[in-house]
Amino acid sequence: MKLLMLGGTEFVGRAVTEDALARGWDVTVFHRGRHAPPPGVTSLHGDRTAPEGLAALATGEWDHVVDTWGFAPIAVRDSARLLAGRAGGYAYVSSRSVYAYPAPAGQDESGPVVEGSADADATAYAEDKRGGELAALDAFGDRALLLRAGLILGPYENVGRLPWWLNRVARGGPLVAPGPRDLPLQYVDVRDLARFALDASVAGLGGAYDVSSPTGHATMGSLLDACAEATGAAAEPRWTDAAAIEKAGVEPWTELPVWLPEGELHDYMFGADVTKAHRAGLACRPVEETVADTWAWLQSLDGPAPQRADRPSRRITAEQEAVLLGL
Repeated sequence: MKLLMLGGTEFVGRAVTEDALARGWDVTVFHRGRHAPPPGVTSLHGDRTAPEGLAALATGEWDHVVDTWGFAPIAVRDSARLLAGRAGGYAYVSSRSVYAYPAPAGQDESGPVVEGSADADATAYAEDKRGGELAALDAFGDRALLLRAGLILGPYENVGRLPWWLNRVARGGPLVAPGPRDLPLQYVDVRDLARFALDASVAGLGGAYDVSSPTGHATMGSLLDACAEATGAAAEPRWTDAAAIEKAGVEPWTELPVWLPEGELHDYMFGADVTKAHRAGLACRPVEETVADTWAWLQSLDGPAPQRADRPSRRITAEQEAVLLGL
């Protein structure tokens, strides 16, 4: 198989590239040259936002294309149009953020989505991802596979969610554990997303798939337990209710990554019906494996974990945590 990976040097793209290489595929990675792709690929350089930025893709044929772009939809539009006659299928890594908010727990791929345009410049994340979907569909029709991922965790993470929790737990001592302990989470390990993207491409699947674990595959408790086990730290989680966290002025999701209190937003983010993807072959590894492998990756780095400049990196401060802990 011949794969064209648009991106392929960071997080999701890197996981897809490594999975394809492990299968023995012939992999071409098209990227800007800011980060080195895994060894063993054909590397092509270009900037999708620049005039003539796709020149390196003017020739060549591939069985499958995977695209992780999350900014101006016109970049997906131009790439997909250029490749439509020279690639068998186009898998676009989208997001469950394309669903209109609020969405009830148990909603599947038939739920209403936000407005978007394939011809738009960058506007907002949800609308940009929807525009990217429309661009892929316009160029590839039923050969377009829309991978609507929710929360993504695992090695190579450059958003600072699971790495933050691992590093905080590793410091040990009392820590704010946002409750309740049995609060259900829904996410996908980046490697399981990558595997499904390639398996579904080979199977010729098209259309939208919500790519995530079943809700409750992990809980806040099992996530933090796994962090403690992986790091070997003597951490002391102090389970704290949402009202106290709100009173302290600490924001869910950003200042306390991954966590959302029970309610409408939690249902929207962690309540999807993912039956379709699992029937199509998506398999999700245990949270303990995701956490342990992410910690091993963090330990292998020569410096801190990468952090995307366009994603919030503001986390709970030591002062806020001390107030919540009563210290």
